[in-house]
Order: sequence, then structure tokens, then C-alpha cells
Amino acid sequence: MKTYLIILLTAAYFALSAAGVSAQRYAFVDMQYIMSNIPAYEAAQEQLNQLSQKWEKEIQDLYADVEQLYKKYQKESVLLSPDMKTQREEEIIQLENSAKKLQRQYFGPEGELMKRQQALIQPIQEKVSGAIKEIADRDNLDAVFDMASNAGVVYVNPRQNISDEVLEILGYSK
Repeated sequence: MKTYLIILLTAAYFALSAAGVSAQRYAFVDMQYIMSNIPAYEAAQEQLNQLSQKWEKEIQDLYADVEQLYKKYQKESVLLSPDMKTQREEEIIQLENSAKKLQRQYFGPEGELMKRQQALIQPIQEKVSGAIKEIADRDNLDAVFDMASNAGVVYVNPRQNISDEVLEILGYSK
């Protein structure tokens, strides 16, 4: 009787677990492909690149000034009084600190570049995410993975790639 009960409970357990497992539906997108086909994203990237180059040049010019002042100081240091040496050293340090401050202001984690990037690119990313969610809801998908991030994705059947559908919903059909 005990054996019969154990067999019955084991069979019930496997039947219930098998019933609980359902086929999950998934799809893949290539975010790089999607973004590269959105003109607003390309324009935003170009604008960010131009700003970055402009700011990099500004910072490089400041560091060049620091280097020039330092070389001049080295040449003249034997002729300078101790007070003049201290004054020149402080000038050099001040200029170098202002260059570092400017670098943080432009390129730091809370810098201007990050703020501009959020302002320009985040709205586009939100639209893309909305389109992906719309397709996932429509097709009853459980998960959508990004192929561009290579997060463990080794192979994707092209049928599962919904990148073109995302672009179509956004109005950028190929």
C-alpha cells in the first residue's frame, strides 16, 4: 500500500510539474541595427561627437598652456627669487586644477556630455522600448533579448529577430 501511494504521489508530482511548464515565447532585437536606422539617433550621435571634440580641444589647449608655463618656469627658475618661484608654481598648479575641473565638468559622471546624451538619446531609446513592448504584447512574448549586447546569445534564428518590426512601428520601415 505504501509503495502504491509513493508511486501515485510521484506520478502526480510529475504530472503537475509538466503541466506548469509552458512554452515560453521569446524574440530578439538588434539595438545597434535599430538605432542606426533612426535618423534622429544618428543626428544626436553626431551632435554629441562634435561637442565632445570641441570640449576635448579646449581641455588640451589648457594642458598645453600648463606645459608651456612649466617649461618657462624651469628655464627661469634659477633667476627667480623664492617668492617668485612660489608664485609661479601656484599659477601652474591653479591652471592645471582648472583644466582638471573643466574636464570633470564636461566629461565627468554628472558632466555636460552625460546630460546632453540623456536629453538627446533617452527619448529615442524610450520610443524604441515602447515599440518593443508593443510587439511583445501583441505577439504574447515572454522575453525580448538584445543581440547587440552579446549577453550570452550564441545563435539566433532570424525568424525570432523583430528588429525590422520595431523600425516599422516607429515609422522607419526598410
